[in-house]
Amino acid sequence: MRSRRPTLQKKLLAWLLGPLLGLLIVDTLVTYSTSSGFSNQAYDRSLEEMAREVLVHVRPGAARPVFEMPAEAERILRVDQDDRIFFRVSTGDGAVIGGDPALPMPPSPVQPGTPLFYDAMLHGEPVRVVATKMALDGQPPALVQVAETLNRRTRLTRDILASVFLPQLLLILCASAAVYFGVRQGLLPLQRLRRAVSARSHLDLSPIEASNVPGEVMPLVDEVNDLLRRLGTTLNFQNRFIADAAHQLRTPVAGMKAQIELALRETDRARLQHSIGQLYHSADRLSRLVSQLLSLARNEPGAVESIALETLDLNALALEVTMEWVPEALRRNVDLGFDGADGEVIIHGDAHRLRELINNLIDNAVRYSQDMGSVTVRVLPGEQHQLSISDDGPRIPVEERERIFQRFHRLLGSHVDGSGLGLAIVSEIAALHKAHITLEEDLDGVGNTFTVFFPASRERHGEGGKTDYA
Repeated sequence: MRSRRPTLQKKLLAWLLGPLLGLLIVDTLVTYSTSSGFSNQAYDRSLEEMAREVLVHVRPGAARPVFEMPAEAERILRVDQDDRIFFRVSTGDGAVIGGDPALPMPPSPVQPGTPLFYDAMLHGEPVRVVATKMALDGQPPALVQVAETLNRRTRLTRDILASVFLPQLLLILCASAAVYFGVRQGLLPLQRLRRAVSARSHLDLSPIEASNVPGEVMPLVDEVNDLLRRLGTTLNFQNRFIADAAHQLRTPVAGMKAQIELALRETDRARLQHSIGQLYHSADRLSRLVSQLLSLARNEPGAVESIALETLDLNALALEVTMEWVPEALRRNVDLGFDGADGEVIIHGDAHRLRELINNLIDNAVRYSQDMGSVTVRVLPGEQHQLSISDDGPRIPVEERERIFQRFHRLLGSHVDGSGLGLAIVSEIAALHKAHITLEEDLDGVGNTFTVFFPASRERHGEGGKTDYA
């Protein structure tokens, strides 16, 4: 079972709304701290005034200060609608001379004339305390502490926080809604693209429409379209190859089947051997046809995106292949010669495919040359290195010189065995090497000359000379 992967929309919303929520939390904490400071600052002044009021009632005594506050004044001091007020008056030695003894002492020493504010706990609830010290002539100083609960301060803090937090929360909510709808609208082209791709048939390899696709997705769409193009080319090549193979193999296979049936019914030994000989000849033709079909498939530009080219000597390669054809030329009574350069003719190519190209050109020349004819293989260096093969075969009309390189095309009136694939293979291999091939009449006016022009590389070459091998 496939695990659910987070969608791009969820990721974008998380990256955009997450920081907004974090900012809201941080801003709330900062606002709370600031508002709490403002609240303390406002009510600390009132608390300090109460401490001064208490100090008024401290008098020097016989041995130590005394605290004398009328009950009415104390009642007025303690009256508050929201909070409870506490106070404590003590001498320098810690003796309490008035107020609430439970009020905790200041956390640090108090300097005369400088009030000290601090937070403390009294009777189980938090209070805000101010402590101030008054010096008395000839007696220990008196310490006055006044405390109040935090109800008003807390309410003021909450009011300030709400006045700041609520508008910001509303702003964050509006921004979140805008981000949400913005992300949804921004991703609509991707949704349409997904639906367009999912609705396609497996046979539809046309390019994806990219008019409304965001610029960030365009490289992906371009790559997909390029993949569809290459896939379409490959499928077209495969379909064409299957059609060609089916068309070309149907006839020889049917012929072999008929010859086998005839041989099975034959009782005469001589005729049986003749039928077997014909069957062998048909099998040989079929084997050659299959080999050429596979070679054509292997060298089809649509099937080969690129080939690994290496530096090689065209002169040496052509000479080597020509020498391999000498026995076949002798058997067919054809004079096979080589006219090459004295030095190297360097090109960039695939040796195996170039050997196949030369083999097909020589095979075509030897096969169609007349009895006692002549075939010459030439390598000429220059701005474009040339490989040419001349034969003494029937002259190919001008109107047929383009069509002769098409697959399965054969000249009318030709009685030589062949499938019409050899020159098509030559054309495909030349295209893979960015070379081009021409067909002209031979210089002596008899036969034809096929010339392949290769892009030049760094080369060393010399004067040409002809060597006969058959």
